[in-house]
Amino acid sequence: MAEGEWRLAALSSRGLGSAHQFTMKPLSLLAALLVTASFSLSAAEKPILDGVKRVVILGDSITYAGAYVEFIETWFRLRFPDRAVEFIDIGLPSETVSGLSEDGHAGGKFPRPDLHERLSRVLAQSKPDLVIACYGMNCGIYLPFAEERFAKYREGIERLRKACAASGAKIIHVTPPTFDEVKGGKPGYGNTLDRYADWLLGQRKAGWEVVDLHGPMNRYLAAQRAKDPKFFLAGDGVHCNETGHWLIAKQIILHLGGKEVAGMENAKALVATHPNGEAVLKLIQQRQRMLKDA
Repeated sequence: MAEGEWRLAALSSRGLGSAHQFTMKPLSLLAALLVTASFSLSAAEKPILDGVKRVVILGDSITYAGAYVEFIETWFRLRFPDRAVEFIDIGLPSETVSGLSEDGHAGGKFPRPDLHERLSRVLAQSKPDLVIACYGMNCGIYLPFAEERFAKYREGIERLRKACAASGAKIIHVTPPTFDEVKGGKPGYGNTLDRYADWLLGQRKAGWEVVDLHGPMNRYLAAQRAKDPKFFLAGDGVHCNETGHWLIAKQIILHLGGKEVAGMENAKALVATHPNGEAVLKLIQQRQRMLKDA
């Protein structure tokens, strides 16, 4: 085991689960780092993610990149150092929930991966209590809005939801990140994702848990670009930078009850809330970046 991974294991909170036992010895360093200055909880406050032991995050290359997952886990460990909740990033680059793929994807070598080809295996092997799923960016295959593609997206999301329910896992849906036509081209695709996000948000009326990051990211990008026309969240219009990942993490954390992040502009503000916050983030990054390829 590399020294950095050994130290991460020591930083992790007590007991992450059998799949990652090899990362969990020793535990004393994390306990020491986190106990020095943890957030206080009122006696009446209900624990966040009550009853959840394992969270699986599904999505495409943005999820696979994983910075927002690392920020969420860092927030949780700083906020609840005694809670044993495991966060597993199982994002897959290029994946869709719609099952669609454009001609010539990957130079014609293979079509876009379809989540439903692997979903039963993911759920059976990871056994999550909660799934957080962020799809849509690839699902319209970068074309202007079309009803037949939209139908495939809706069907795919509903299939994902039913599969999670059948496995006993709760699910939180996340609207797709913003697509920047200025940097990414593909005229009309921003409107496509607007439509997908609006539909997903509409399912809240049916009792679905849905996090909106599409709207906040669109508004943030517009506000910043009004001040600086060269500003961007994603150099290619799709794959967001650290600021974009923080905006994603922030909306999910707020949904999970982390009201304290509302005024935080970046991840630096998060780690600054704890004297060992930066060290905890660094070790979570090391572990997440190894395990997501395992």
